[in-house]
Amino acid sequence: MIGELDCGLKGPAWAATHLGDAMAKLSISANRSTEKTIRAIDRKREQERKKMSQQARDHASLLATKLVQRLIDKGVIETTSPQTIRELIGEHLKKLPTIEDFELQLKLAPVRTLVQDPNIVSLYLTQVVVEDLVSHPNVTDVYGADLDVYLAIDSVLKVLRQQ
Repeated sequence: MIGELDCGLKGPAWAATHLGDAMAKLSISANRSTEKTIRAIDRKREQERKKMSQQARDHASLLATKLVQRLIDKGVIETTSPQTIRELIGEHLKKLPTIEDFELQLKLAPVRTLVQDPNIVSLYLTQVVVEDLVSHPNVTDVYGADLDVYLAIDSVLKVLRQQ
């Protein structure tokens, strides 16, 4: 037999010793394949995030107008000055592509698990409304749960994803 030459192992002992090495190599290549796939998915998501952020910046004025109108119509926010809120949201949309990744992740942490496949721009603006606008002097009140705020915002910003 092939495996019985010098090592003194026969039958199942030889197979366990030599096939175990082959299985370990097989497992490593499976892990490499998985890691490669994960990296590809991460790259795609990062590219999508950058593209959406740039589109949000490029169309900040129009998106801010539609967004504030939607939030008021849905009863999510009550404000004494819609124009001021529009300008504030427009500023956030314009600065979104320049925010460092760490700052963005920190801002999104409380709502990261809100929905399964979130629109990153919608998540960001949800946090802006929930954390920042709630204490703004021109905002009377913010109504609804985080998910309600997200869904109202995403109903306007979903156009960024369809590109």
